[in-house]
Amino acid sequence: MLFCSWSHRSRCNQWRCVRIATANYQINEEIRDKEVRVIGADGAQLGIMSSAAALEIAEGKDLDLVKIAPGSNPPVCKIMDYGKYRFEQAKREKEARKNQHVIEVKEIRMSPGIGENDFNTKLKNGQKFLQGGDRLKVTIRFRGREMAHTNIGEQLLRDFAAKCADIANLDKQPKLEGRNMSMFLSPKPQNTNSKK
Repeated sequence: MLFCSWSHRSRCNQWRCVRIATANYQINEEIRDKEVRVIGADGAQLGIMSSAAALEIAEGKDLDLVKIAPGSNPPVCKIMDYGKYRFEQAKREKEARKNQHVIEVKEIRMSPGIGENDFNTKLKNGQKFLQGGDRLKVTIRFRGREMAHTNIGEQLLRDFAAKCADIANLDKQPKLEGRNMSMFLSPKPQNTNSKK
């Protein structure tokens, strides 16, 4: 949602559009404090003055008056190009999000009676997840009488971990919780930067 106002002081007669969701600061005519401490566009202290006088200085330089510290006494305002400031801030946030690496936890489920070919397929998928930089949770679900043979499931998990040992570390040993036995593997450091 955009809030647009006509900039009466601009020589070019431009529209100033500010996103309401991101407009955290009071700007220009929104500042109604009796006195404000003013910082110039170059960072110099201009002193304490009325908000009308500060706005007049900002208009003279064709810039905006932005309240940056409303909690201080008197509030601190800075003369700046608010549109340019918001653009640069959004650009920095976008860059930070781009450089962020999100590690997901992928899960592979098996049964204690899994066939060798199925096991190899699950193993290949698990190795692909680990090489992609994700953590891996491997779970075995016991049904009915299979609960009497949990050692088979544990051995299956240990085999899985052994075959992934060159690319993954075992974070959590196989542990039985209810009818599920699970373990966690995480990629070794040299594999984490391969994920884009």
